[in-house]
Amino acid sequence: MTTPTGPVVYVVDDDQGMLDSTVWLLESVGLNAIPFTSGHAFLQACHSRHNACVILDVRMPAMGGLNVQHAMQERGITLPVIFVSGHADVPIVVRAFKAGAHDFIEKPYNQQLLLDSVQQALNGASTQHTSSQAQTGLQLRLQSLTPRERDVLLPLVKGYTSREMAELLALSIKTIDLYRSRVMQRMQARHLPDLVGMAIAAGLVDPLALG
Repeated sequence: MTTPTGPVVYVVDDDQGMLDSTVWLLESVGLNAIPFTSGHAFLQACHSRHNACVILDVRMPAMGGLNVQHAMQERGITLPVIFVSGHADVPIVVRAFKAGAHDFIEKPYNQQLLLDSVQQALNGASTQHTSSQAQTGLQLRLQSLTPRERDVLLPLVKGYTSREMAELLALSIKTIDLYRSRVMQRMQARHLPDLVGMAIAAGLVDPLALG
């Protein structure tokens, strides 16, 4: 394998069609994309010395994405990991962020959102500055929530269903669904994994107590 001269994006996905389309997308913007159809093959070829990040599918046969992430940590490979999954439930998202995931994106993903996440992962030098800005924006969005929306936020990121939240807050399921939608909009969360990550980053929930 030729040694890449620029930033590298490792793409690990057992779905050949998804793998090919992701590699094509990354190469279309000038990035070096190296594909793998299994976690084992990726771990054998990965070099932590590269300016690189990893796009890692959660559900794969033999060795799932969370197990690959754990193996990376055991080997001292500290590359940023962007998880992708078509089935992103709260426990999986929490485990990923708890273990240091950079991002978690649901399939089918928006191409620009994925590219933005990759660029942020590769731009490690400016992470501290952008992180401070992101934290300020997050606090402002939290402050914009009404008391009732904050009541819905915590059970939502803990994985409660609409029915369970309705019983907890003595509201109708329809009303809960309206509040859920408003919370997602005010927090600018694309999907539930985004909201979980925000709640953890803001210190509203302890990731060790979730999942």
